[in-house]
Amino acid sequence: MRGFSKAIITGNLTRDPELRTTPNGASVCSFSVAVNRVYRDSNGEQKEDVSFIDCSAWGKLGEMISQYAKKGSGVLVSGRLDQRSWEDKTSGQKRSRVEIVVEDFNFTGQAPTGGASSSTESAPSNDIPDDIPDEEIDLSDVPF
Repeated sequence: MRGFSKAIITGNLTRDPELRTTPNGASVCSFSVAVNRVYRDSNGEQKEDVSFIDCSAWGKLGEMISQYAKKGSGVLVSGRLDQRSWEDKTSGQKRSRVEIVVEDFNFTGQAPTGGASSSTESAPSNDIPDDIPDEEIDLSDVPF
């Protein structure tokens, strides 16, 4: 039997995305998304938890995210979960990390501005998602 892994999250970038190039020439963009959850505890008090989810996006998708997203950008991310393991060089202890390898990405809220915003050239049509709204959306009722 084959396994299946799919994660879908929505939240805000905790820092500007970091674009790197592997020794083989592949582009990879790393970023983290803060996902807020509001709930009521057993006493009926409203509480809020925040999870910080690491993400990586490869190729053109990663380049687009790096160019147009920035700290605070609202995003919806879907992809597969991936666990990486390594040995810490200083302590020798085994470490691991689970992250989302991004397969699909959408901006939520206000259209982000990024690297190309100061240029009068428009970005190629395949670099900007069609569903970015032109007007600002009031996110005050959304729990993140």
